Amino acid sequence: MSITVHFDHADGGQEELEVELEQSIRDAAVSAGVPGVDGECGGQLNCATCHLYVDEEFTGHLPAMSDLEDAMLDATASPREPRSRLSCQIRATPELAGCRFGIPESQY
Repeated sequence: MSITVHFDHADGGQEELEVELEQSIRDAAVSAGVPGVDGECGGQLNCATCHLYVDEEFTGHLPAMSDLEDAMLDATASPREPRSRLSCQIRATPELAGCRFGIPESQY
């Protein structure tokens, strides 16, 4: 089973992606070649290059942010916002169907 999520690129482009339930948004995006979701550390919570802006409508459906993720978000290349999360820490759930993820202008 899968859900559909949407990515909004900094240049105004958009794309949608089918993500298997329980797969990380980072893994799905990297596997599909979504530009701007780099995840250089392979999803190990070491680099912050999978930074995304989560649609405010869906932030309440995400797991609580760990202290490590919170610290990593302080080191992102693009500005951190209240809705910033690392996509390696977000697993696809039915509640995230239709979620829009904004891709920051830069990950480096």
